[in-house]
Amino acid sequence: MEFYEKQQVFFSSQKTKDLSFRRNALKRLRNEIVRQEDAIAEAIYADFKKPRFETFIAETQFVLAEINTMLKNLELWARPERVSGNLANFPSRNYIYREPLGQVLVIAPWNYPFQLTLAPMVGAITAGNTVVVKPSELTPNTATIIEKIIKNVFDPEYVAVVQGGVQVSQELLSKKWDHIFFTGSPQVGKIIYESAAKHLTPVTLELGGKNPCIVDETASISLAAKRIIWGKSLNLGQTCLAPDYLLVHHAVKEKLVQKLKDKIVEAYGENQAESQDLARVVNDRHYGRLRSLLEGQRILYGGQTMDEDNFIGLTLVDEPDLDSPLMQGEIFGPILPILSYEEESDIDEIVKRYEKPLAAYIFSNRRASQKKFIAQYGFGGGVINDTVIHIANKNLPFGGVGHSGVGAYHGKTSFDVFSHKKAIVKRGRWIDPPLRYAPYKLPERIAKWVKHLF
Repeated sequence: MEFYEKQQVFFSSQKTKDLSFRRNALKRLRNEIVRQEDAIAEAIYADFKKPRFETFIAETQFVLAEINTMLKNLELWARPERVSGNLANFPSRNYIYREPLGQVLVIAPWNYPFQLTLAPMVGAITAGNTVVVKPSELTPNTATIIEKIIKNVFDPEYVAVVQGGVQVSQELLSKKWDHIFFTGSPQVGKIIYESAAKHLTPVTLELGGKNPCIVDETASISLAAKRIIWGKSLNLGQTCLAPDYLLVHHAVKEKLVQKLKDKIVEAYGENQAESQDLARVVNDRHYGRLRSLLEGQRILYGGQTMDEDNFIGLTLVDEPDLDSPLMQGEIFGPILPILSYEEESDIDEIVKRYEKPLAAYIFSNRRASQKKFIAQYGFGGGVINDTVIHIANKNLPFGGVGHSGVGAYHGKTSFDVFSHKKAIVKRGRWIDPPLRYAPYKLPERIAKWVKHLF
């Protein structure tokens, strides 16, 4: 990996600290993505038949919007930030300077193979770092187009691509980085964290979890059903933010189930496999895992599978056992368990069985329930009366908490996560109180008063 040493030398040259250098890099990348957008869509379709519309809104246009946000705000975010001083350093001017961390490693997943490779890379470039990206080997066509784009835009001493599987990841993780950004499962996230700890390398881990979606008796049922099905069907449920299971008040369960069925048919027809708007499961292994989760379950709707195409239709499962494999971990597919509850304490008992999830959702027209939902449960981010859409707002940080992730990004949060905040005090010379200097002649009560200086 010759590029590793070359990037160290290139970063030491200070070129990446120049704002115009960063702006030009982002503009070149933007132009290349626009030029290759159709090829990107074709590559992702070849990997797992993601609809072109989903590719545009959730992959290419998402990244282009991130680039535009960075270009619009770079000078403002990079400007030294003046903060208040205090009596202890009077007279002085106090600033926070943001400087790049250095060499950044981005390890990307397969489910949004373009967005989740390029979006963190864009943040690292904007903050002035060099970057190495490793796309997922499970989406080889997308990895190839990503490599082509990056090689067309950047010299490898600045931004490099490394392709390969677990062995390549292990080799990369054996090196010292200034920041590691990983998106994937909590199991692999623990391995990344352990490797980073050997070098005291800071990390951002975007993981996942068992995302609850609560529907109470005051919810607008038809609207809730439409928005739940959209959030669950996006990328065929292979979305870390997708609702993982429903908790529905028993009084509206029957009505909701019927509306969910109706919305599936409205969107994808009676035979979902014939729809051009549903992706496929990424590979045989994940397909087999999802099929096995349906064994022994009571299916309310769906359950269609096609082995030759790795296809599983949107499937509603009724009241699964909480100890069944379906309810043990994140589903990451088009299967939606539906659990009913009678009292709010039932919700609490189920949600708190699991680690803090990446996302949580509630459909309710009762303000008190909305407030309690926000205050009572720990999760990365969420939406009231919709699903998934919080990721689209660049002004909101995106990330998990606890088991679902470490750190956040998007918009200014991306710039901050790849920057070091350097504290600087510019001290005046016209006065120099003797209080802090030895020999200490003042009474001890003066030292106990010193807290008022800070």
